[in-house]
Amino acid sequence: MEKVEVKELLEAGVHFGHLTRKWDPNMAPYIYMERNGIHIINLYKTAAKIEETCAALSKIAASGKKILFVATKKQAKDIVAEKAGAVNQPYITERWPGGMLTNFVTIRKAVKKMSSIDRMKKDGTFESLSKREKLQIDRQRAKLEKNLGSISDMTRLPGALFVVDIKREHIAIKEAQKLNIPIFAMVDTNSDPRQVDYLIPSNDDASKSINKVLSIVSSAIEDGLNERKAEKAADKEGKSEAKKAKPAEKAPVAAQEEE
Repeated sequence: MEKVEVKELLEAGVHFGHLTRKWDPNMAPYIYMERNGIHIINLYKTAAKIEETCAALSKIAASGKKILFVATKKQAKDIVAEKAGAVNQPYITERWPGGMLTNFVTIRKAVKKMSSIDRMKKDGTFESLSKREKLQIDRQRAKLEKNLGSISDMTRLPGALFVVDIKREHIAIKEAQKLNIPIFAMVDTNSDPRQVDYLIPSNDDASKSINKVLSIVSSAIEDGLNERKAEKAADKEGKSEAKKAKPAEKAPVAAQEEE
């Protein structure tokens, strides 16, 4: 992973916190100063936390587990969909479906329902339905797609959660805490950092700041995925080499029997 440049974070406005009267005192260690009634985040601490976060996320990706991204605020939605999608990770950018983690079985059923509708369309069953039934099924499929589209490949609980704005996504945070799923998050000066396992003290309101942090994070995940690919390829190679070597190892035994 490349080193995080404080200058780049500064240019992206990652240091702008909330109004001082809206602050959470637990964020005090990450606040550098107050300027014009706004808290300024200490970017040296942010950079260190980003590196710590990225190392952990890279490990999770390398282990083959998924990282579920959660961001339903307007300025973060598209960025999260793009960055998480690029590294093939699931994301929630519409309303958080209650019980998404704690009632995962039910969510999986809804995803299966979506798949069965898709199968109906492929095998021609859909065409034999009445106009009204088709319309109902299409509506149902669109609703499922909107809420669950990006998690349709998620067959098991995620290995971690990455959240933009923990105050807004408090239901997701609560569910992950219940199940001991590690929480990674961009945490602004108005939030309590004790709710998460890995925090990135940062401006979670401006799209430029969100984009900067997520670019670094997704790049670290990609490193982890590449590491996993390389390990798998090496394993495959090792196995095929071992297969080739086996007949040769047996030869001396045969020779001994002849003696």
